[in-house]
Amino acid sequence: MVPDVTLRSARPDEAELLTELVMRSKAHWGYSDEFMERCRAELTIRAEEMAPSRMTVAESQGRVVAVATLEGEPPEGELGSLFVDPDVIGKGVGRRLLQHMLDMARGIGARTVVLDADPNAEPFYEAMGFVRVGVVPSGSIPGRTLNRYAFDL
Repeated sequence: MVPDVTLRSARPDEAELLTELVMRSKAHWGYSDEFMERCRAELTIRAEEMAPSRMTVAESQGRVVAVATLEGEPPEGELGSLFVDPDVIGKGVGRRLLQHMLDMARGIGARTVVLDADPNAEPFYEAMGFVRVGVVPSGSIPGRTLNRYAFDL
């Protein structure tokens, strides 16, 4: 477990720092430099998108270690992203942040939360109770698909 994790709303001045965290997290799974560059536009965090996406960060010892977004409106929310810094993967940060995002979805009146999962994250989401409900095209890589998952609140 990572000590003293606090959750808070992301700040617009953190957009670049958060983009770097997202890219590190995605690259952790061994994707090639070419693949990562093809994903960069989709994974870039923009300050003006933070509030509408209900962006939340996890902070430990003054350092941002994870970020997630909750998009959509009731009855269906969408976990648009959840990225954890590689040095804290497996230490409970992602679980805590996901639980917070599910609570946030309940708070806005959502009945279901969906997400499009990176194949490497599927075991985590399945362990958290998400169920595969379909397949969607990748937003970055033509011809690539991602599994769509849902969680009933």
